[in-house]
Amino acid sequence: MCGICGLIGNASKDASEAIVRRMLAAIVHRGPDEEGIFLTPRVAAGVRRLSIIDLPGGSQPVWNETKTLAIVFNGEIYNFRELRDELELLGHQFRTHSDTEVVVHAYEAWGRECLTRLRGMFAFAIIEMPDGPTGRAAQVLIARDPLGIKPLYYTMVDGSFLFASEVRTLLASGRVSARLSPEAVPSYLLFGCVSEPTTMVEGISSLPPGYFLKIPIGEEFQSPEPARYWDFGRNGARKAEEFDTEPRGAASPATRVRSLLEDAVQSHLIADVPVGIFLSSGLDSTAIAALASRVQKGIHTFTVAFPDAEFNEAEIARRTAKRLGTEHSELTLTHEEMLNRLDEAVTGFDQPSADGINTYFVSWAARRAGLKVALSGLGSDELFGGYTSFRATLRLARLASFSRFAPRPIRSLASTVFGASRAFPGSPDQWRKASAAWLDPAFLPHPYFFSRALFTPQMVTTATRKDSAAWHAMAWWRWLAEVAGEANSMDAFTGISWLELRSYLVNMLLRDTDAMSMSHSLEVRVPFLDAPLVEYVLALPEAAKVDAKRPKSLLIDALGDLLPQEIVAQRKRTFTFPWDNWLRGGLGSRVAAGLDDWSPALASQIDGAFARSVWQNFLGGRTTWSRPWSLYVLNEWVKRNFSDRAASAECRPAVTAISAA
Repeated sequence: MCGICGLIGNASKDASEAIVRRMLAAIVHRGPDEEGIFLTPRVAAGVRRLSIIDLPGGSQPVWNETKTLAIVFNGEIYNFRELRDELELLGHQFRTHSDTEVVVHAYEAWGRECLTRLRGMFAFAIIEMPDGPTGRAAQVLIARDPLGIKPLYYTMVDGSFLFASEVRTLLASGRVSARLSPEAVPSYLLFGCVSEPTTMVEGISSLPPGYFLKIPIGEEFQSPEPARYWDFGRNGARKAEEFDTEPRGAASPATRVRSLLEDAVQSHLIADVPVGIFLSSGLDSTAIAALASRVQKGIHTFTVAFPDAEFNEAEIARRTAKRLGTEHSELTLTHEEMLNRLDEAVTGFDQPSADGINTYFVSWAARRAGLKVALSGLGSDELFGGYTSFRATLRLARLASFSRFAPRPIRSLASTVFGASRAFPGSPDQWRKASAAWLDPAFLPHPYFFSRALFTPQMVTTATRKDSAAWHAMAWWRWLAEVAGEANSMDAFTGISWLELRSYLVNMLLRDTDAMSMSHSLEVRVPFLDAPLVEYVLALPEAAKVDAKRPKSLLIDALGDLLPQEIVAQRKRTFTFPWDNWLRGGLGSRVAAGLDDWSPALASQIDGAFARSVWQNFLGGRTTWSRPWSLYVLNEWVKRNFSDRAASAECRPAVTAISAA
């Protein structure tokens, strides 16, 4: 696991080196063990290394044996040993035992097609040097893993192309203007995060999951367009049909899921440093711990506990750890401890998010336990239907369908009467989402997005004082619309899985996990997102995955003999901090003061009075904690990352945005 960065197109080798070294200094936390730099005319690249595999031999950049290809790499390739064996049969010679060297040889052997053969999480840049290390670079390829576990950002400035593992790394280059993206603000208000491929900084784009970019090196080059190499969303219907023709006697879906998950966990345990597991009282982390403990006796597990019994999962996790024979530790996080470390935690965000603080403290606990690698249960709810969004989307879809037969005045009247009756179950925010889908179902590309909305589209247009029609031209809207179109070609359950994987998971959960864990120099691995498992489960017909009486029935059938009955029988619990309680205590004073100190950079997009009204609505019980909290994090992030730089005389002119949709 590492952090990478680079600059392409700058004629001055010395200036390029200085820029890359500034970026490297901004990602020391991602790789405190070692630094490497690549320099050649018109291309400079750097890497900060967190040593996980082949500790003495895995230094970067890594070259092929003929010195015609070099790579800077972030991530892990879990099938690198199998690929190495295949490449050695083709005549390739290796000088290290690292997975990074396998990638550069795979590219030499198979070109771009190697991307479809890499099983893991990755973001990397390969520099083609046809005349060897003393010649000129001909082309650079950058790529990101299919599910977006590892991030990669890029921009064009004054004819140069820059890329990095973090948005803030590009800001640290000194070449990118620190300007708030007007496109990012409505996306953040809608979902509590910025949707791919948009970022919070104007002109910086995220390379979408499963995409690559080729940048030819010349005196001048055009802005490159991302190209897709992993296309399950478009080919999913065809893959699902393959299961209809499976021969009799083929392994049951549960048996196959068990085998794939066992293999995923075993491969994710490969490391030359200690590995641990995030363990809560939930099904997903327990499943990972149960499988891992069969491979590695006495593996370390750890849990974050709270004094508040309502949110404390420690007792069940403790019993699970004892049953599995793991070396277990707990971190009890008090309100006071959280307040003491809050500024540090918020600073950990590479981009703002309504979530993420949880991961900051769990990662902190793991690092305190002496670990460099931790396994997480992320991805299970998306694949096996653990979220309430699976049911909510179906209800919202029916509601949106009915609304198309009712004139707008009738819809408005029905919404007002039904809302006043307080007959809708759940929180006031749940009612607002349903009402928004009923009033204007076309506001968002799919009913699913109403289930994930933080603020309703109507509220966002009011807060930003801008018409929602402008959203349709924005890169994040086009990404969500494309994903929605792909989901519509699948069965209902699989379609929601796809929407979860390509929006909520990648835009919030994986992004936050990467930023917050790497702020502690911790690598987090996610076995449920192992590509063979993901593709198999997505391609299964809905009937194989859904049991109306048993949520996540396929996963339970696959692993039931390994799981404690109290885990299987309990209602789903979301691992969350006691935010509501904390916000009505000492944290509330901090948030109120923060919202009163509204950032000037943000005021051009959202009036501070809107944020303060949301805070008052929370205090009055008219909205949930996530809304004022998300605004607090947004405001703090903007103040930390824009105010000082925006005032700097060294800021360059506006950058040129590159479309990734």
